[in-house]
Amino acid sequence: MPARRVGLTGGIGSGKTTVVQMLEQFGAAVIDADAISRGTTAAGGTAIGAIAARFGAGFITPEGALDRTRMRAQAYADPQARKHLEDIIHPLVGREAARQAEAALAAGAACIVFDIPLLVESGRWRAQVDRVLVVDCSAQTQVDRVVARSGLQPSEVLAIMAAQASRAQRLAAADIVICNEGLTLGQLRDKVVQVARRLGL
Repeated sequence: MPARRVGLTGGIGSGKTTVVQMLEQFGAAVIDADAISRGTTAAGGTAIGAIAARFGAGFITPEGALDRTRMRAQAYADPQARKHLEDIIHPLVGREAARQAEAALAAGAACIVFDIPLLVESGRWRAQVDRVLVVDCSAQTQVDRVVARSGLQPSEVLAIMAAQASRAQRLAAADIVICNEGLTLGQLRDKVVQVARRLGL
């Protein structure tokens, strides 16, 4: 049987990272799109030259990495800037994710989980995975969790959520949903076990 390719996503504070870690413990090969993206904009990353050419050298730190604070401010002020940045980074992430997937297949992985925070927003990942797994919870729970772990103000968390796909949009894209609302860690693990079995792990 060919390896299953699963796209996993969820809003900030949903518990997505915990679910990914559990699936990895059960034997899934995990490809972290966010980590790949960060790597492209780190010092010496594959996106740095194109970012400097498009936005100017002022968006690159003295160490040679993307100035995230300045770029974040620019992207919020100008949505087109965010699109230009995505147009640079997303193809690089796609190529590296494909390379890692091929390596996982060569190593005999039965299931490859693509951890993609912006799976729904990007619009291009759906065709590359067999199933979409969404980790879901209420908006209030998202806010409460992120405030507790990060010290951000509720208004700041809501601003981050507003820039992401809505809960309804994620659920509409889902083939499998893990509802992570009011669960203990053990109860969440039980749900992940059930999903892992469906995925052949």
